[in-house]
Amino acid sequence: MTQNNRFLSLLGLARKANKVALGYDKALESIHRGKCVAVFTAADLSEKTRRGLIFAAEETNIKVITVSHTVFDITNAVGQKTGIVAVTDKGFADKLVLLNSQQI
Repeated sequence: MTQNNRFLSLLGLARKANKVALGYDKALESIHRGKCVAVFTAADLSEKTRRGLIFAAEETNIKVITVSHTVFDITNAVGQKTGIVAVTDKGFADKLVLLNSQQI
């Protein structure tokens, strides 16, 4: 299995384990409540949306990582149309960061 597929598969698994918040509003809520560990954004997400997330995340030292996948790819992985995935579990977040860094 390629690193590309492993990243998306793990996102889907995190979704099934209910360890993610999907979408802009849910991600911001997760950030402000201190439950978020890392935020992953799609490569084709608008810059304005990305800046809003980065601004909120900087206050709490949460990583906002742009992945090489599109909104379409992430949507297929998690089963809901979104380009923003806020991960609320440290184990999932650490592994996703590792898989994303290996893709580059």
